[in-house]
Amino acid sequence: MDKLVKYNCLQDLKKVGSPIIIVAAVHESEAVANACKDSGIIVSAFCDSIKGKSQNLFCGLEVIHTPTLPDRFQKARFIIASQHIQDCVEQLTSLGYDEFYSPLELLENYSVKKKKHLISESYMEARLSVCRNSHKIYLEGGEKTYMRSLDVMITTRCGLKCESCSNLMQYYKDHKSFDHEKILDSIDIIKKNVDIISEFRLIGGEPLMNKAWAKIANGISERNPDCEIFIYSNGTIAPKDEQLESFYGKKINFIITDYGKLSRNLNKLEKQLTKYNVNYVTTPATYWVDCSSIKHHKRTVPQLKEVFKQCCVKYLYTLLHGKLYRCPFIANAANLNAIPDNPANYVDLFNKKTDTKQQIKRLIKVAKFFPACDFCDGRPYDASSAAGYDGKGTIEAGIQTSKPLPYKQY
Repeated sequence: MDKLVKYNCLQDLKKVGSPIIIVAAVHESEAVANACKDSGIIVSAFCDSIKGKSQNLFCGLEVIHTPTLPDRFQKARFIIASQHIQDCVEQLTSLGYDEFYSPLELLENYSVKKKKHLISESYMEARLSVCRNSHKIYLEGGEKTYMRSLDVMITTRCGLKCESCSNLMQYYKDHKSFDHEKILDSIDIIKKNVDIISEFRLIGGEPLMNKAWAKIANGISERNPDCEIFIYSNGTIAPKDEQLESFYGKKINFIITDYGKLSRNLNKLEKQLTKYNVNYVTTPATYWVDCSSIKHHKRTVPQLKEVFKQCCVKYLYTLLHGKLYRCPFIANAANLNAIPDNPANYVDLFNKKTDTKQQIKRLIKVAKFFPACDFCDGRPYDASSAAGYDGKGTIEAGIQTSKPLPYKQY
């Protein structure tokens, strides 16, 4: 499968031939499109597995819903801008395509400073850094263990009470913030046992509700100065001046979701981030994929493999309470005791009786699904498809609940 993705692409893509399509309408795809234009490569469209993105143009070009590509093009050439390279190749191969290119050569001499983008210069640099790492590791192949992203869950506290939170906050009765020293110790253990982590994502709940959130962000940055750090916020809290001032010169970014009136401190937060030159991007909460139900499906092994294959968050490795999980659903379901305890679902980083390196390798490179997948409805790239998915599809984001939701405990 690896050999299908080509690195040397400029000459092939300049030739007259099948339409050229950039895979995934994501922020870094704008840079890829610009690089194509600079190189005299004509791009016909973008494609994306999220159906809603096909309703609007992206960078002036059409976005085609990926499953519908065969209706439009018998043959096509694809530049994979997405960081989920293997998933893209598998999906497009199943649709009958076989010509794929990495954007690494296109981006080799790309200057963010010389272009205007939909996002800030520093944020684009951050996204391209992660993109390049993902493609380099993918093309190298071999035995390296790579985490594109590590979600560091630092609290279950949240200023919102969303009934369909994909991180399962709506089920918690007692919310807690987690000790910053244990979090940093856990990250140190992970770093010793993997080859590369491209980015860290501080999540909750609302991470700013952990009083030590800035200390955690700074601690991660000081230990991993070359890694990007993204803090996910819902705009309900504005940080203190001294907290943001401490981020000067560090690769710390904010990803803010705008829930309208519910994001009561959004403007104040954005002003504070601008004041201290902390990079951020704000996006409106439009819709979510329904994926927060916890129930035992009793699927067969082939069905579990399909759920895992279709899952769009299976690379969001999640750190919670000294344990490393493959996704935030499994992490929080386990933390809530909403699923039976099964060591196959996680790596206990502080268990000295096991080989941590081998256990992490098993989690990252070997597992085809996890026992906990049987308690999830699935979270596919394409929520309009029934493949590996038992949810309701897309739903309105941010609907509030007045009290914690009930669930079965084990």
